[in-house]
Amino acid sequence: MVSFLIRVQLPDSPGTLGAVATALGTVGADILSVDVVERTGGLAIDDLVVELPSGRLPDALITAAESVEGVEVDAVRPYAGILDTHRELELVEEIAAQPKTGLELLAEGLPKIIRAGWAVVVEHGEPESRRLASSSAAPESPFTDLPWLPLERATVLDGEESWVPDTWKELGTELAATPLGKPGKALLVARPGGPNFRAAEVARLAHFAGIVAVVLDG
Repeated sequence: MVSFLIRVQLPDSPGTLGAVATALGTVGADILSVDVVERTGGLAIDDLVVELPSGRLPDALITAAESVEGVEVDAVRPYAGILDTHRELELVEEIAAQPKTGLELLAEGLPKIIRAGWAVVVEHGEPESRRLASSSAAPESPFTDLPWLPLERATVLDGEESWVPDTWKELGTELAATPLGKPGKALLVARPGGPNFRAAEVARLAHFAGIVAVVLDG
């Protein structure tokens, strides 16, 4: 079995998610978890982690889900492990208990919470910015040219801008960042291959980074 994260946009009405689950079942997909990302304007954005028998193409997930009226698939990508969307408090407690390695714990733990591929903590500097901490899956390339720093508020970054390495662009990497206590220090998170960061996710990222910044300053 191979795990995939599939993001779907569907009518926010009773029975629709069940219909999607039934449709996915027809191609042998087993839903492991569901997370509501956003609800707005009568629509819901849901993330589903599903297992698909090896040998089945992920395109089958798209075809099955979109066979339900009003459903659109935003993205499908391989996913390692099970979503851990309720670990915020545990991660904050870990950081509070080990403040000297707090940034490393943050960078390593955050991608599991917000379904990102990797995360880095960066700091603005003259003439170059620098990396303070990174998750194990983060690129090894230096983080020196970051024209969006200092950063005043959490935001989605354009993955096609000139400062973005070509390798990131080739992977279709979606990016978001939030200040970490002060504008000169920021948390950058990435999703190679998508899906894009929704407004609710960016707000969640900002809120969590604000809590961590207070813990580390304390």
